[in-house]
Amino acid sequence: MKEIEGGVTAAKGFQAAAAAAGIKYQGRTDMAMIYSQTPCVAAGTFTTNVVKAAPVKWDQEIVYHHPHAQAVVCNSGIANACTGEKGYGYCKETAQAVSQALGISEDSVLVASTGVIGMQIPIDRITAGVKALVPGLDGSIAAGTEAAKAIMTTDTVKKEVAVQVQIGGQTVTVGGMCKGSGMIHPNMCTMLSFITTDACISKEMLQKALSEDIKDTYNMVSVDGDTSTNDTVLLLANGQAGNPKITEEGEDFKAFCQALNYVNTTLAKKIAGDGEGATALFEVKIIGAESKQQAVTLAKSVITSSLTKAAIYGHDANWGRILCAMGYSGAQFDPEKVDLYFESSAGKLKIIENGVSTGYNEEEATKILSQSEVTAIADVKMGCASATAWGCDLTHEYVNINADYRS
Repeated sequence: MKEIEGGVTAAKGFQAAAAAAGIKYQGRTDMAMIYSQTPCVAAGTFTTNVVKAAPVKWDQEIVYHHPHAQAVVCNSGIANACTGEKGYGYCKETAQAVSQALGISEDSVLVASTGVIGMQIPIDRITAGVKALVPGLDGSIAAGTEAAKAIMTTDTVKKEVAVQVQIGGQTVTVGGMCKGSGMIHPNMCTMLSFITTDACISKEMLQKALSEDIKDTYNMVSVDGDTSTNDTVLLLANGQAGNPKITEEGEDFKAFCQALNYVNTTLAKKIAGDGEGATALFEVKIIGAESKQQAVTLAKSVITSSLTKAAIYGHDANWGRILCAMGYSGAQFDPEKVDLYFESSAGKLKIIENGVSTGYNEEEATKILSQSEVTAIADVKMGCASATAWGCDLTHEYVNINADYRS
């Protein structure tokens, strides 16, 4: 497996485009489209929030009850959440506009929105945006990059990645783009992720691969503890790589899952590192756990601790906050057996051993914690299971961004 340049247009047969529809933002693109030249099987995972945006409900219907999908259209600026039957009707009107412009079934059109909750989308601008997108559809890397930029809200950087892997003697490509910066919490986050692949794989195995993989990727990300109304991950496979069709578990399915995991892990970390107001990606690894669930529970508890996140922002090796967060997680462990390390590009330092400070050098610890990517590693010495979670530091700028978000 190797990483290659690009994102959603890296796989064979996929095109993308971006357009400025003036939905909320001025002077920048705010709509994106992904299109496959041939019908795809589609898989999806969606927010666990009881309050689900209209596009989530629309996409669940398409993914779960229709055999194929061929296009995705996304707007940024307005979330089309808490908008009732009218908002759902706008999803249908959007799909109809795409259907007419591309000559495909409206039941093969997926829609997505991100932005402010509670506002009705300006459907006239959306449908005009669709008409502007279609002529710009292109399979180039640049077109995929522009689409990744168009779905940004408070994101500060575009997020995309692509990899290639050999399956059945053929080169299979998996590429993706996502957005996400705030309202990010485990069990999906205010993130939209669109993944494309030219792998030939059944709809059932595609869904299995995605559903399993989000447990260790997007579901292990937290920025602020809020689970969004719009979280959506869509995975489209058009089969153009020509590999023997994957219909069951085996070496080919394993290879595909490894490529998918690379893409999802990379995108998840990009979301965490670009958390609203963040200055550092904060990674938490729990090792030596007696079970995967115990490790996941402990890692999530630390990554969501506001006090720990504030300490990371201050480059303060306040390890008591980490041990405290582990202690209230609900997972049972012996705090007097825990070893804790801080690690970054500046080095690795053992902070506590068997629950007690090692007498570490504070200046060295501060240097390690001053990097743009920081890892805390906690060994609970109970077994061989492990889990990794990603988040970011908590800064003054996070409050500023969210205090002024609607204005």
